[in-house]
Amino acid sequence: MLADHNLSMPPKVSIFEVPKILLRHNPLAYEPNAFSIGPFRYGQEQLKPTEKIKLKYLQGLLRRSGKPEELMLELIGAVSAIAAEARQCYAGSSIGKWSDEEFVKILVLDGCFIIELFRKDAVDEVKKDPDDPIFSMSCLLEFLKHDLILLENQIPWPVLECLFKLTMDYQQKNLIELALNFFGNMFTSHKPSITSDLFAKHEIKHILDLLRLSLILPLDQSNRSYTGWQPFPTARKIKDFGIKFKKVAAKTILDIRFNNGCLEIPTLLVQETTETIFRNLISLEQCLPKCPPIITSYAKLMDNLIDKTEDVEILCDNEVLDNWLNPEDATRFFNKLYNDAYLKTFYYHDVCHKVNDYSKKWWPKWRNSYIQNYFTRPWVIVSQIVAVIFLILGFVQTFYSIASYLSQKGESSQN
Repeated sequence: MLADHNLSMPPKVSIFEVPKILLRHNPLAYEPNAFSIGPFRYGQEQLKPTEKIKLKYLQGLLRRSGKPEELMLELIGAVSAIAAEARQCYAGSSIGKWSDEEFVKILVLDGCFIIELFRKDAVDEVKKDPDDPIFSMSCLLEFLKHDLILLENQIPWPVLECLFKLTMDYQQKNLIELALNFFGNMFTSHKPSITSDLFAKHEIKHILDLLRLSLILPLDQSNRSYTGWQPFPTARKIKDFGIKFKKVAAKTILDIRFNNGCLEIPTLLVQETTETIFRNLISLEQCLPKCPPIITSYAKLMDNLIDKTEDVEILCDNEVLDNWLNPEDATRFFNKLYNDAYLKTFYYHDVCHKVNDYSKKWWPKWRNSYIQNYFTRPWVIVSQIVAVIFLILGFVQTFYSIASYLSQKGESSQN
């Protein structure tokens, strides 16, 4: 009987309802705050108030064209032509409750809202209205950034590209550049210098996938060994091993390396939206067929690196973490981030192997222990200096005594 059922997913599926096993750890990380995007959440009562904002953005986009009615018909026609393909991007039976007409309406409204949002955010693209609630209320903008990175709140990228090209009225940044600019401070305090050329050979699935690719594509994966998980010590233990933490400037936070006794880690910005973005990226990797679990590997590594608040403080002191939460909240976030995620291959196997090998060497551990015990308090430092001076004087005195003895012995032998 099972042979009669097609259990395979459509090849284009990329937008999923979050599995309950992942959802249970922090349901709020997957729930929209204010905006529904796409068909999964459309029509939910608590999200209806912001439909007026989306409609206003659509109307503004249409008015700017000078031919609003004609453009609206053109947008509906273009999305209708790819609606069947867009449906295949969504997994789950709930997508079937929307008719083709309703489905197209949702995609056009939400897609145009996102495009107009990105253009307004780019200062030189579209002028903002003084009474625009998104840009005049900082909390609403943060709610929206949270909502746009949810796995269940996505629109297929080809739909966004289609709407974007039909509404371009003059030379401007492309959609990839606008999107990356909008989410520029998601992972670090500075906007990374990533150009749209990086994505030329890759099929972007949606906004969340774009953010994932922006982290993964800058990586040099040529010499990496994708094998099983290796135990990795905490920040406290790594420090005790005599290994130094080194903040590095990199194109992606994922570019962690180990060189010459230094664990090189790009700075990660830890703020209110950090758990949301990582949980949804991990869920995407867990659900998407044949997706390498690189973000999941990063979460696993950070989970092992951080066990207690002391570990967070060590990483903050070394500027590896730019933490805007209290240490207890940051520790809890990292400790439960990886829970129930499946990791078949581990991207940081080589880094773990090098750290574990280095930790077995006695000299770095002895040197670090000596420095910690004798060079961390002023009076101990002074006593060490005095001891060294007396030791040197003792050597000098001994040297002169031996030299004098040998000289006298030489003279007596001549006589």
